[in-house]
Amino acid sequence: MRALLRLFAASSLLSLLVLAVPASAAVTVKVLQLNICHSGVAGCYTGAEPVLAKAESVIAANGPQVVSVNEACAGDVDRLRAAMGDAVAVFAAAEHRDGTPVRCTNGQEYGNILLVSSALAGGPAASGRYAAQDDSDEMRVWACLPAGGLSACTTHLSARSGSVALAQCQELMARAAGYPAPAVVAGDLNLRYHGSPDAQSCNRDGFYRKGDGAVQHVFATTNLTFVSGTKIDMSGTTDHPGWLVTVTMD
Repeated sequence: MRALLRLFAASSLLSLLVLAVPASAAVTVKVLQLNICHSGVAGCYTGAEPVLAKAESVIAANGPQVVSVNEACAGDVDRLRAAMGDAVAVFAAAEHRDGTPVRCTNGQEYGNILLVSSALAGGPAASGRYAAQDDSDEMRVWACLPAGGLSACTTHLSARSGSVALAQCQELMARAAGYPAPAVVAGDLNLRYHGSPDAQSCNRDGFYRKGDGAVQHVFATTNLTFVSGTKIDMSGTTDHPGWLVTVTMD
């Protein structure tokens, strides 16, 4: 009888220990979208140092795992990556019709930056030029870091034609849907929710969209649980707020 009691007590203690072990916690992933208007050409340009210093402080303060930056210069990569910490970076230059890179007024190539935490980054970078383009001399491009713990893409779409911007967005989303999930796509799409065309028309099965109320959006696969979306004041250094989307993944 005593042996049975000891066995019961041991079994009960083991059950309590098993119950006390917490389930593995979900991993929080923050996706930060920025348009820093750093070409030097656009009217929203406020000078290199103010906007870069503000972008650095926003990245450092919020600790994102993915950062998408539009209207950037190639030389911005190192500063913004340093603010983020250990990250893999991709820069994709916008192109002229002849294939040569568009340049900032400082002479550096102009385009988009994607930063992904090294803990999540995976396969080799990919970038390219959209099939659909408007009649300007700036050919829009995309950049992605597929695979790893998370696939991610950035882009800045046509500002002259909503129909072209939508076609570009749909092209990128089709590409992202082919990457290993979970996946996120972020950028200045120059499309608005309930606009004409509607930014929501770019969404596809397996993804959801979260926008800043204007033209910046983040798409995420449905196996990423949405937590919050936060607009960040950029203190007049650019004409777009920062847009921070927080999700979790198991």
